[in-house]
Parts: sequence; structure tokens; C-alpha cells
Amino acid sequence: MSKPTIAQASCADDYDPNSMPVAKARAFIHQFLEPLEARVRVPVRSALGRVLAEDVISPVDVPSHRNSAMDGWAVRGADLANAGETVLEEIGASFAGRPFAGAVGAGQCVRIMTGGVVPEGTDTVVMQERARADGKRIAFAPGQATGQNVREAGEDLARGGVAIAKGRIVRPAELGLIASLGIGEVSVFRPLRVAFFSTGDELKSVGSTLGEGEIYDSNRYTIHGMLERLGCEVLDLGVVRDDPALLETAFREAAAAADVVITSGGVSVGEADFVKGLLGQMGEVVFWKIAMKPGRPLAYGRIGKAHFFGLPGNPVSVMVTFYQFVREALLTLMGASPVEPVPTFPATCAVRLKKAPGRTEFQRGVLSRGTDGQWQVRPTGEQGSGILKSMSEANCFIILGDAVGNVEPGSQVEVQLLEGVV
Repeated sequence: MSKPTIAQASCADDYDPNSMPVAKARAFIHQFLEPLEARVRVPVRSALGRVLAEDVISPVDVPSHRNSAMDGWAVRGADLANAGETVLEEIGASFAGRPFAGAVGAGQCVRIMTGGVVPEGTDTVVMQERARADGKRIAFAPGQATGQNVREAGEDLARGGVAIAKGRIVRPAELGLIASLGIGEVSVFRPLRVAFFSTGDELKSVGSTLGEGEIYDSNRYTIHGMLERLGCEVLDLGVVRDDPALLETAFREAAAAADVVITSGGVSVGEADFVKGLLGQMGEVVFWKIAMKPGRPLAYGRIGKAHFFGLPGNPVSVMVTFYQFVREALLTLMGASPVEPVPTFPATCAVRLKKAPGRTEFQRGVLSRGTDGQWQVRPTGEQGSGILKSMSEANCFIILGDAVGNVEPGSQVEVQLLEGVV
């Protein structure tokens, strides 16, 4: 069944362009996301941060041989006494990479180290803490079980089994796992191409002199950083003035070059905000007023084949809307699976928070251990959408849902960690 068009979806009974809840807006966007299909093969080290385009299949058993999970002695389970100590004769040793050459007979045992090959004839390892050596005579404490402390070949991963599933983002642990299988190259999806620019006559580039009423464009730097952290291929188109002809050229250039186009500014209702009108002519775009703070104005749609996200102009709103909407969408388009919102968990609010019911707020907070050892959170200070310092000092979002009003000290609130996300 084909996905609905944006126009069809926006005609749904529960679509409200004037006040869409956060969860509903997120679900709305995900109706239109199809992962990339193009893939390339890269050396293992170059796969870090990329998304696997096919399952990694193990060409070997892991472990490749029966081996010991403990330092101790390899014995025959049949030799262990049901009651009292068992005394056996040590006839050799098996170390990791240096197995014992030979078979073990009745009444014999072999000293073995963790990872050492379990010798032929044995099926059990007794840890050294449960044994007493007197020269080559080894006494084992009662209560040992046949088969204990032995890792069978293929126990972790059988030859031909899926070691890492398609859609997994390759992290350092995955690099090590792939290398442990002797695999030198893997198939990954190509990087997602994202073009972005800022809009506004008041914006100046870093290094220039500010005139009256002008500000430096910080949004392109935060957007660039957020995209780089996701492993996107980034195309920065700079600042585009509030001129319909210039904006149309920028949109056409961006849509032709990228899978996703992101703008900051120009999606509200100001007289100089031309983006909405242009995109109505050039593509299929839905504009919302999200029931959230900060980040109320947000746009999503398509320009040709490219997905489009129109973010607010205020710096904090840019970051909040990116992490609550754009991040998940980009990961989905990159082929990552599964893609879930960053988890939240409860913490004790240390101070009073002002909040009006009716919308979700993402206040910037600092999470720390209280004197009682429990997690507590407090806001970073002033929460204005133009105060980027509130994001810089934060290590979490304090998420206050639609129905929540003022929060008193000692109340439980939901927090969402930023570490590893921002």
C-alpha cells in the first residue's frame, strides 16, 4: 500500500495546523519517510557512525573452539566424586593460543587458563579457587557439576548466523565485533545529504561587523554541528536574504543537491516571511503551530524529491525542534532501525517551575545527584528561546507535558539526557 500524500494526510480528521501536539506531529512526519536505498562497501574502520545496509553474517563459530571460562583445571566429569574430594593427576597445561596436545584419560586433569582450548577427553573446568594443588596431585572440592565453566564452540554466535542486523548504526563495539569475525569490509548506506541555510536580512556572518539591528547567524553553526554528529553529508548554503527571488533560487539549488533541506527562520507569520508562500508554489508543504515551547512554528513537507524542515528562527527553538522532530526523521531516512525517541526517566525537581497547561515545554535543565544520592534536576536559568546559553549549560531537557501546570519543589518530572544526543 502506498504512503499517503502530504495533502491527503493534512485532510485527516485529527489534523490541526493551529495546535498539533508533539507526539502527533512526530507521527505525522513519519508517515512520509522512506529510508535510502543506495549503499557502498567500506573498510571496517570507515564504517564508524554509518548505518549497515545488510546483515553482517558470521563466517566462523564464536568462540571457534570449546574453551575455558575460568582459570582452573580441565577434568572429565565422569571422574568427579559424588561426595568428598576428587584427586586427579595433572599431566599438562592449556593456555590461550597454546592448547594441550594430547588426550586426557581417566584420573587425569590439565591446568587451563581462561580462553584455553578444553583438551580432548575433558568436558568440565573446575575453577582454581575450588582446587588444592600438591605438586602434580590436584584435589578438587565436592559439589562440582559436569560441563561447568566450559564455553562451547559457536555458543556466542554460530557460523552463518546474523552477527549484526541491517539498520544498526556502527559504534566502537560493532567495529570490534566485525573485526573479531575477520571481516574487512561491510555494506553501509550512503550518507544522507542535507542542505541548509538561514533566512533573514538581520543575519550577518561571523567575522563581519554588525550594523544596527543586526545579529550574528548562530543557527547555521548549531545545525551544522547537529548534522555532523549524525554523520550526514552537509551542504551549507549560508544566509539567504528575505527576497523571494533569492529564496526560490536557494530552495531549488538545495532540493536538487540534497535528500533533505533545512531552513531556520521564515516560517512564522511576519510580513517578511516569504518561505511559506514560496513553498506552496514549489512543493507540498504543511505548516504547523506545534503545541510546544520553545519551537511553536515548524514546517514539514517535500520540495521535489527532497524532504523539507522549516525550523524556527530563535536559536534554542532550532535545537529543540531538531532534537524532537528532525533527528528521528533523519535517522529513519539514513536506514537506521529501530528509531525511537531518546528515553526519558523521572527525577526530582529541585525548584519551582512556572508552566501553563495546554502545551508541552522542553525546559533546559541540569541533572545531578542530590545529598540523598537521588537524581534531581533544576533549570539552567532564564528559559527564553533566544538564550542559547541555556542549551550550552544544560545536560538534559525537563519535559513538562500538555496537562502539567506549575511544578512545586520535590515533585517528579520527566528528564531527557542530552549527552550522546547533542
